Amino acid sequence: MKRTLFRLAAAVAATLALVTVSTAPSQAAVPDRKGWVLYNAPAASIVGFGTWPAATTVTPLAPAGRYQVRFPGQAASGGVVHVTAVNSVPHWCQVEAWGISLSDEIVNLRCYKAGGVLDPTSFSAFFTSASGLGGFGPYGYAFSSATGTVVNQYNSSGAGNTVTPGPVGQYFVRFPGLVTGGPIDGSLQATAVNSATGARCKIAKWSSTATGQDVMVFCFDSAGAFMNTAFTVTYQYKVSLYGASIPPKYFGYVLNVPPVGPPTTNFNSIVGLSANTIVAAGAGLSLVTFPRIGFTPNTVQVTAFGTTPDFCGMNTFWGNFGSPDVVVRDVNCFTSAGAPSGNGFLVSASSIL
Repeated sequence: MKRTLFRLAAAVAATLALVTVSTAPSQAAVPDRKGWVLYNAPAASIVGFGTWPAATTVTPLAPAGRYQVRFPGQAASGGVVHVTAVNSVPHWCQVEAWGISLSDEIVNLRCYKAGGVLDPTSFSAFFTSASGLGGFGPYGYAFSSATGTVVNQYNSSGAGNTVTPGPVGQYFVRFPGLVTGGPIDGSLQATAVNSATGARCKIAKWSSTATGQDVMVFCFDSAGAFMNTAFTVTYQYKVSLYGASIPPKYFGYVLNVPPVGPPTTNFNSIVGLSANTIVAAGAGLSLVTFPRIGFTPNTVQVTAFGTTPDFCGMNTFWGNFGSPDVVVRDVNCFTSAGAPSGNGFLVSASSIL
């Protein structure tokens, strides 16, 4: 078993050689750099309302199902990446590696269909890198190796985040100093980082304590068995997914347990607590509406919630309608075999404005 873990860690480390890591403090305020992209795979094109900077590019790689994203002018040390598959057929996406090329940030992704075969799909991807003590928050993220070593991290309180591995595929992540009222507040996103094989990570549970946020991340292989893998995890509380607030003025998040989680996990920067809605839209489908924050360019990210190996994404591109509202039609969740699932999820929407 140890030999297997060492081989997996070595494979991840080799791919992540591109990544520039920095744990040194900085005087910069959060965030240093950021970028997101909404990619339409059938059209092989960027979707403008879900992409920032506008000149961001996506290049398909071999074998099919792999992609390279270039965020122009956003080169930064460390940071985290999240990605959500956008497909009515069961798919998930994960991160291979990210790093700096001149002034640009480069992110490599790989996407799978149920069963664990690489397969092209549309997706929504997100990058941010932060440093210094945050003027906003509580906010934090961590990039962990498969063995629980924190490769890089950020915490708006100035404390150091930690990752403690438990049984295979289970990780205890602590964000000390990110104190809220409890018992669970804010929102989270988690994404597997693996260049060798299909992997998925999700938020199993978390608690908001008097000392910070305690989070359990569960990771699985394509068949739904627990596996050790590198991953990223981000925590936000009344701030955007990239850690800033005012600007942006327009952001929100909501937890579906199901049903909708407590008010402290359902926040809208314009309307306040409990303003976002989730309506069942069919087997494994949930219509999510964020009122009055649909100002573009914006991004939406989804991660599954709970202890099963089920995974979640988006059925199609979100829309910005009405007042305007962000409308996700729909969040879709599946079992490892690809059957519709009533699994819980967390969904986060953030605008550049």
